[in-house]
Amino acid sequence: MSIFHITDTPDWGQLKINLTSRIHAHPIENARISISYTGVPDETLEELTTDSSGQTDTINLPAPPIEYSLDETNELQPYSEYTISVKAAGYESIQIAGAEILSTVTAIQNISMRPLIPDTNQNSIYVIPAHTLYGNYPAKIPEEEIKPLTESGEIVLSRVVIPEYIVVHDGSPRDSTAKNYYVRYKDYIKNVASSEIYATWPTNTIRANVLAIMSFTLNRVYTEWYRNQGYDFTITSSTAFDHKWIPERNIYDSISIIVDELFADYLARPNVRQPILTQYCDGRQVQCPNWMTIL
Repeated sequence: MSIFHITDTPDWGQLKINLTSRIHAHPIENARISISYTGVPDETLEELTTDSSGQTDTINLPAPPIEYSLDETNELQPYSEYTISVKAAGYESIQIAGAEILSTVTAIQNISMRPLIPDTNQNSIYVIPAHTLYGNYPAKIPEEEIKPLTESGEIVLSRVVIPEYIVVHDGSPRDSTAKNYYVRYKDYIKNVASSEIYATWPTNTIRANVLAIMSFTLNRVYTEWYRNQGYDFTITSSTAFDHKWIPERNIYDSISIIVDELFADYLARPNVRQPILTQYCDGRQVQCPNWMTIL
């Protein structure tokens, strides 16, 4: 696949950054933030400072033409990649490489910073992998959309519950070295949607995909699918088993608004209590007859 170069005639996307303390979720004021191209990390493009709410101004950044993300036959990278470096007094420095900026939409980078341990100089670095519609990821392993709930000893919730938090295992289920993350349900859905669809798509297309992601996730919650197999998490970040979730990745305003609108909804069959395990594929890199496609 070809890579977008900034010398091409660009469109513009937007970026807004929100900083909070990991301990008390208080906003972090007067943090110093530098923005650079991920391919040229030492050349600063923008320097920002957070206000009393822990937020920066919304800035414009070059991005590939919007058509790149709307044309399903396009093989050019539809987003530009930036590195965000953050320093704040009393907190560990943090660097996020690969923040994705799409044309015409606002990328929202939420960052939770760890208080600095005295006499240390710590720096956390996160590298955001390629978007699932652009990179190469394992195809979903087919499962039944309605799980049988008749096995002896099975743990199943008595009703569908919208959780406040879920536990995300950042790897395949059997990878015991992968880290577990406690993530707010809505934040998880926003992260997955931003990782698996493009925020430039029409509103109703985004809405349909978000609904599918939520229904799949709530099926895992309702059936306690992984806990019933002896694991201590709700869902994984492996595309072979679940959806792609990426620590510290940016989300988008167009997706965030729709998740806030639909967060308590899911898909179900008549006379079936559990949410449908709504599996889908991109319809281009992976073909999946009789499944939903996101393109």
